[in-house]
Amino acid sequence: MSRSADRPPIVGGVPRRFASGLAVAAFLVVAAVAGAQSPLVDELRHAATRYHEDPSQLLRIRDGLEAAIKSDEHVENLNALAWVYYVIGDLPDATRAQKLAAYDRGRQVATRVIEKEPRNVGGHFWYAVNTGRWGQTNGILRSLFLLPTVKREVQTVLDLDPSFTPVYNLAGHVYYEVPGLLGGDLDRAEALFRKGLAQDPRDTAIRLGLAKTLIRKNRFVEARRELQTILDEPAPRNLADWVLKDSKEARALLESIKARS
Repeated sequence: MSRSADRPPIVGGVPRRFASGLAVAAFLVVAAVAGAQSPLVDELRHAATRYHEDPSQLLRIRDGLEAAIKSDEHVENLNALAWVYYVIGDLPDATRAQKLAAYDRGRQVATRVIEKEPRNVGGHFWYAVNTGRWGQTNGILRSLFLLPTVKREVQTVLDLDPSFTPVYNLAGHVYYEVPGLLGGDLDRAEALFRKGLAQDPRDTAIRLGLAKTLIRKNRFVEARRELQTILDEPAPRNLADWVLKDSKEARALLESIKARS
């Protein structure tokens, strides 16, 4: 499957100083298939939900996986590398150039997964995620040419495995972020977020997307309920997300709509 026509240019390497942050709970992404798997894959599954305790571990895992794929391009290792680049790109202290570099490298690696296994759910998901975040960082209006690609990859994941919960967060945000005249659809965003939550009610990133959609639809009572649920969640699917992003944004949104009905 060719990606050359819509691939953004490669930006340089990612510096080694970052703070914490993670947008999506996605520790179920790396598929278990026959073949060699680096121990770093299992480390990443843990680190992606606990890296707020030590974000430097993400850089160590990235470097180790880059070394591993030079001799072993099994899809578990490639998917994990595409994943960790996404996490690094989403860290809040990363500059715009650093983000673009990380997302683009993640996109390249995911392309390799798809080339090796065209029906690999993780490959299509990480290609879509990294492409979408590259476009968002570059500016939505300047990156609209990527929207059909992201939508196509999202639909591919849904067709391959509709039980793959993280894709509903990505899909919902696609329809939430894009202006209506350019293909955005708040009703569709809401439906996608709700479907994801039906599969995993503890995914606070998906619930936050639903709350933001409800706010944009002026359904403030419902939005407050979802935001409070995020704050009260005793066992969030991704603790790092909840600590560093979801709970903070939920509190800020609650404050911003407290007088609205």
